[in-house]
Amino acid sequence: MEKDLKRWIRDIPNFPVEGIIYRDITPLLKDPQAFRYAVSQMIERIKDLDFKTIVAPEARGFVFASTIAYELGKGFVPVRKPGKLPYETVYIRCTLEYGDAELHVHKDAIERGDSVLIVDDVLATGGTVNAIARLMEKQGGRVVGILALIELSYLNPRNRLKNYRVESVLVY
Repeated sequence: MEKDLKRWIRDIPNFPVEGIIYRDITPLLKDPQAFRYAVSQMIERIKDLDFKTIVAPEARGFVFASTIAYELGKGFVPVRKPGKLPYETVYIRCTLEYGDAELHVHKDAIERGDSVLIVDDVLATGGTVNAIARLMEKQGGRVVGILALIELSYLNPRNRLKNYRVESVLVY
């Protein structure tokens, strides 16, 4: 079914900007068997890792990260845009595929020495997860890996993530 998973990913040309092919996961999420299989394949790739917490950016990263956290009995920490978290935050400024951003996390979300797995739906340039990794390390966390459902290898995300173990299920 792994090759079959790609049939659940819809390609949308020129979104959000001209020249980009957006990999839309919503058809996969809508189908319970495809979604369950995708999550099981993600878990399979990191089953040997020892970690305490899963960290993910909004919004689609939350879907996979919280599901995996639930399945594995791990904690889940959301990373959000400015003004979206109710408690005091720490943040990092970064340049992403479509512009600059700030990524925020609650200041008490990660304790010194916590082992962290970063999960996202799509690994494009690696900018978002690289920024999250730096933010986790700034808070004293130890990033043990990065996991994505989809990796866009033609954008060379692993160039930014050389210091981390990177796992993905589908590669374009």
